[in-house]
Amino acid sequence: MAPKKPQQKTPEELFLQPLAVLAAKDPEIEALVYWGDEAGWPMLPSEALESEEITFWAEGLIPEGFSLEWRVMAGPDGAGADHIRLYAWETGEAPPQGEAKVLAQARWPAGV
Repeated sequence: MAPKKPQQKTPEELFLQPLAVLAAKDPEIEALVYWGDEAGWPMLPSEALESEEITFWAEGLIPEGFSLEWRVMAGPDGAGADHIRLYAWETGEAPPQGEAKVLAQARWPAGV
C-alpha cells in the first residue's frame, strides 16, 4: 500500500498554524481579544483565552466573514513570547500598531 500524501492545509489553517504551534509549545500562553468597529478600538481587551481556546476561537470567526489579526507580543526580555493579541472586526479600520514589541503577526484576509 502506497503511503498517504500529507493533506494540504487550507489557507485558514496556514494563517492560524503559528498560533497552534505556540500554544502547543507554551500551554500557559494566553490571548487577549479586542473587538473593533466603526467607533474604533478599545484600550482594554474584552476577554482572555487560554492556550487551547485560541485557534478554536479564531477558526469560528473566519467563515462568518470577520477580519482577524493576531500578534505575538514580546515579554519584558524583548525576545520570548508573553501573550497573543487577537483583533476581530467586521467594519471600521484595522487595528493600529502599538508601542509594544511584536514578535510575529498576520492578518485575515491578508489585504484588509
